[in-house]
Amino acid sequence: MAVKIRLARHGAKKRPYYRIVVADSESPRNGRFLESVGTYNPLTAEKAEVTFNKERVKYWIGQGAKPTVTVKNLIKQDGFFTKA
Repeated sequence: MAVKIRLARHGAKKRPYYRIVVADSESPRNGRFLESVGTYNPLTAEKAEVTFNKERVKYWIGQGAKPTVTVKNLIKQDGFFTKA
C-alpha cells in the first residue's frame, strides 16, 4: 500500500477549502483517508492560509508517505524542510 499526503477538496462550488490528508494512493480524492493532518484555504483575504500538524506530518514521512507536489510546496513555505 503506497501512502500519500495530499489534498482533499471540500467547501462549496467556486469556494474551495482543502484538508491535508494521509491516504492510500489508490483511494479517491475525497474518499477514505487514514488521518487528517491539516487544512488549506486558498481564498483568504491576503495570503492563502495553511495549517498543519508538523509532528504528524514528520511521523508519516518517516513511515514512508510521499507528499504530492502541491502539498510539498505548501509545507515548504512554512519552513518544514529546512535543516536545523
